[in-house]
Amino acid sequence: MHSVALVVYPNFQSLSLSIGSVLACANLMQGEPAYSFHLVSEAGGAVMTSEGFSVNTTALHPDGYDTTIVSGYMDFQVPTHSLLEFVRTASAHSRRVASLCTGSFVLAEAGLLEGRRATMHWIHTPEFRKRYPNIRVEEDKLFVIDGHIWTGAGMSAGLDLALAMVENDLGSDIARQVARKLVIYQRRGSEQSQLSTLLELDPKSDRVQLALAYARENLKSDLSIEALAAVARLSPRQFSRVFREETGQTPAKAVESLRVEVARAMMETSRHPVEVIAREAGFGDRERMRQAFLRSFGEPPQAMQRAFMCADKAS
Repeated sequence: MHSVALVVYPNFQSLSLSIGSVLACANLMQGEPAYSFHLVSEAGGAVMTSEGFSVNTTALHPDGYDTTIVSGYMDFQVPTHSLLEFVRTASAHSRRVASLCTGSFVLAEAGLLEGRRATMHWIHTPEFRKRYPNIRVEEDKLFVIDGHIWTGAGMSAGLDLALAMVENDLGSDIARQVARKLVIYQRRGSEQSQLSTLLELDPKSDRVQLALAYARENLKSDLSIEALAAVARLSPRQFSRVFREETGQTPAKAVESLRVEVARAMMETSRHPVEVIAREAGFGDRERMRQAFLRSFGEPPQAMQRAFMCADKAS
């Protein structure tokens, strides 16, 4: 059984507790206990969250845990000396050490990230770079795996981090079943951006939101202006005008961004040939996808796919 400890401390962000739900669901899907989940703190007992309620914790087990995960604050705070010693002790006996959001500051202060790659919420990366110049920050990643150290971005990325751990421990089938059980819209890999295309577009009206949601769910369908305008119940001319006013992009550019985002995620989480990914993401053929990737990333999809495969082998 994999024992997982979530290290919490006063004013930690309670969204990190969602990791426990992922592991409990993995036990259910596995049909037998695969994980034991422990909330641990320096002294044990009640620990207050940033939301104003407390959780019960236990003291550190002397034999340690298979995985130790350090939770994060809502905003950056300098960790206490005693917390750093506690994290060093907990990490010394763990096969895998992880952090969520500003928990990366705790690992860095404890000396566990020196010379490594790491990530955290994008808003904290300038301060992190200033404080720890010897740590390579990858600010747009959902999570980063460098050897036995895993670091996650904002708190919701804890779900992605936990699902990746389940996949690493129990296989991709169980991880997919857990994602479905938890009604997670999309399993996101480590290379996926912290900011999604739909979030960046940020449409204001229900009609444009409806058209974009339709596009995201039907990437292989006809997503011409006429088709999307029909979904939004507007004329093509009205739809084009309203869409640009609300998103700052043309419908065609937004659809291309959605397809690129999905294709990139498929490259990281599968071993499908480029032709299959191009078809599933709605590009139709590999040349159209190649041109879209060059516009978005400055490199062809084959180069990105090779990089993902090399990263998998290294980890």
